[in-house]
Amino acid sequence: MSATAVTAARHLRPTKAAPRILRPLPLSEKRLPVPHVNVILRDTHSCRLADHYYHTVRDDLMYMTYTHEPHPRKPPRKIRPTYDPNDPYTKHRFNPPIGGPTWSKQPPPPTTAENVVKLERIQLHCMVKEAISSKSQLLGAIMAFRAISGESAGAGGRRTSEGVQIVRGKKQIGGWIRQGVPVGVKVDLKGPKMWDFLGILVECVLPRLREFSGVPMEGPSVALSTPASASGVVSFGLPPEAMALFPQIEVNQDAYSRMYGMHIHFITNAEGMGARNRVRQLLSGFQIPFARK
Repeated sequence: MSATAVTAARHLRPTKAAPRILRPLPLSEKRLPVPHVNVILRDTHSCRLADHYYHTVRDDLMYMTYTHEPHPRKPPRKIRPTYDPNDPYTKHRFNPPIGGPTWSKQPPPPTTAENVVKLERIQLHCMVKEAISSKSQLLGAIMAFRAISGESAGAGGRRTSEGVQIVRGKKQIGGWIRQGVPVGVKVDLKGPKMWDFLGILVECVLPRLREFSGVPMEGPSVALSTPASASGVVSFGLPPEAMALFPQIEVNQDAYSRMYGMHIHFITNAEGMGARNRVRQLLSGFQIPFARK
C-alpha cells in the first residue's frame, strides 16, 4: 500500500454499529412514531403581494379615501325599540327597532392610518348538486379545493387552519334540500396562503379565461346605503373551465373526474356606506378588473 493510501485511510471515519434504541418513540393510532416535539412550519419569506399592499397600495388607499373632518361628529341617533322594554306585558316579546336595522346607513368611521381597508380572508365556495343524493360526489371538489388552496385542518401546526369544510343545508327547501345534508364545500384562506392564491388568480387564471371582461358591477344609480353596498365584501363566480387554469390542477388534470365552478368572496374590514366601493379600490390595486353590467 502506498503512503498516500495509508494517509487517506487514517482520515476516514471508522464505521460503527448503529446505536441501540433504549426508549422507542410512542406509536400513534396509525402505528406511526410520534416525535417528542411539535413540528410547526414557519414562513420562509415574505409574500410579494403582501409587501405590495403594505408598501404601495395601503398608502394610495389612504390618499384616495381620506376625508377631512374639521369638527367632531354628531352623536348617533338613539335607536327607539318598537315596544317599551320596561313594560311587563312586552318584556319578553321580540322588540325590533323602529324603521328596521340602520347599520347599512351608518357613515364610515373617520379615516385613520389604522382602519385603512385591508383584506382579511378569501373564502372559496362550491356547491355540488349531485352530493344531495350521494355524499361521495364531494370527493372531487374536496381534492380540487385542497390542491388550489393548499389548506388542510391543522396543517403546519396552525390551529386556525380549518382546511376544506363541508357545507350542509341549514333548512329544508321543499323536497330538494334537507337540513344537515351535505351540499358543497368551502375553504377559508388567510395569511400567506391568501396572498399566494390572489397572485395565481390574477396572473394565471383571469388573463387566460375566455370572454371575461371583468368582475360585474351594479349601475351608478344603486344607493350606497343598501346592505350589499355596505357589507364590505366583493363576490364573483368562476365557471368550471376556470378551475382547469390553476397550475395545481393543470399539472394533473386527469386525476379529477370533472371541473367545478366556484364563488370567490373577498372579505375585508370595510364598513359603513359605500364600503364595497372601497373594497373595489383595494382589489383594483392587485390588477383585478371590474366592468359595469
